[in-house]
Amino acid sequence: MMKMTSILFVLFFCVASLASYGQETLFQFGSVRKFDSILGGKAGEDRMNWIQVNTTDSTWKVEDSVLRCQGQPIGVVRSERMYQNFIMHVQWRHLEAGGNSGIFVWSDADPEKHNRLPSGVEVQMLELDWVNQHVSQEGEKPPIAYVHGELFGAGKHTTVPDNPRGIRSKSIENRCLGQGQWNSYTVVCVDGTIKLSVNGKFVNGIQQASKRRGYLCLESEGAQIEFRNLQVIELDSGSILAEQIVEEI
Repeated sequence: MMKMTSILFVLFFCVASLASYGQETLFQFGSVRKFDSILGGKAGEDRMNWIQVNTTDSTWKVEDSVLRCQGQPIGVVRSERMYQNFIMHVQWRHLEAGGNSGIFVWSDADPEKHNRLPSGVEVQMLELDWVNQHVSQEGEKPPIAYVHGELFGAGKHTTVPDNPRGIRSKSIENRCLGQGQWNSYTVVCVDGTIKLSVNGKFVNGIQQASKRRGYLCLESEGAQIEFRNLQVIELDSGSILAEQIVEEI
């Protein structure tokens, strides 16, 4: 009996250790505040904790308030907790021509086996040369809208695009800057609607997102990218159905 008790204790300890490892903070980056605290003139903000999903510890490095992503392996890190209605501001720049990345909002943070990326609404971040590097066999380049802040439901998530390009929503102006230059995104997410401002102007949006509360995920997708000045302002919650909330991890 004592032997069986010891075995069960060891198994419980191992499972608990694995669970806690899955929740360990990989790094801190960015800040989050409640909108009410801003209205009330209250000082202070909380640092955002990011949890490893399917990249490596060496994929990410925070240095001088800049988050550097090496781009390998392809995958994501996720926010420690879920968000529903919020405003997110972030600056980003690609260090390689044709680089690919993005941020997922309202994500399940559960990568699919065939492409290592989760379901969610992706806020696309592509370097301008991407369209020149992906010419079809017929010599046609992808639409320029690819590289100026597309929005779309990825994986199991669905949306209705404001400016349709198939199931994706394209920006109505080409405002992104190229390799080595900082871009600024402001993303407003409220009750299944998202509006995207690129470098100071709102140019894209989606509606009727199938999920409206979930995790934020930062994407590593094959190229070096840097992020800075990530700020999240939480807004009041809205009416939401159980099926519009991703499963909590």
